[in-house]
Amino acid sequence: MDLILVLAIGLAAGTISGIVGFGSSIMLMPALVLVFGPLQAVPIMAISAVMANLSRVLAWWREIDWRLCAPYTVAAAPAAALGARTLLVLPPRLIEAALGIFFIAMIGVRRWLADHRMRLRAVHLAVIGVPIGFITGLVVTTGPITAPLFLSAGLVKGAFVGTEAAGSLFVYLSKAGVFRSFGALPWLVLGQGLIVGSSLTVGSFIAKRFVLKIPAERFRLLMDALMLVSGLTMLWAAWR
Repeated sequence: MDLILVLAIGLAAGTISGIVGFGSSIMLMPALVLVFGPLQAVPIMAISAVMANLSRVLAWWREIDWRLCAPYTVAAAPAAALGARTLLVLPPRLIEAALGIFFIAMIGVRRWLADHRMRLRAVHLAVIGVPIGFITGLVVTTGPITAPLFLSAGLVKGAFVGTEAAGSLFVYLSKAGVFRSFGALPWLVLGQGLIVGSSLTVGSFIAKRFVLKIPAERFRLLMDALMLVSGLTMLWAAWR
């Protein structure tokens, strides 16, 4: 019954994150901690995130802007591996609190960039990819960080969802590889991650029809709302 509940939450999380481009980890992580425990929850979520991003890449393959994705990935993936290794020695609460404040602040940053018609280019994403990749290695998700970056590059709807997912896919593969090499991803946990990730995959394809119908401005407002929830969630996790 616990696994069925996790899969149901995963389906809902996969659908919602498939619409806005991120958020599956934030919605699914509490259930994973309750069912599998905190030690297994992080690597399970890493495998699930790989599957979720792969499904979004497949769903939006023709919309992906590889000119923006490639430089970000090249910079972020190695940094994510270093961050995952550092995860074993740093206290998570300080990181969660800082990220919570940062997520909420990024709402204003995205709006400021949009008001001034400033767009991030490939070289900007490459430079920013290093710290973002490192942070992704440390925490469960940095979707609220990468989302305003790719939005500020002028991407919306399917192009945004697919491009952000493609970049995140390689970052999470790098992170999962580190977990595997240091024994934090045994075959049992790998199998659990694949099972949970299957529900996220189905949700991603369900979401595609909704994304196509959402006006671009309403899509951006939805992103702001989820970033606010994400920031408050991280602050709550830090101080509970």
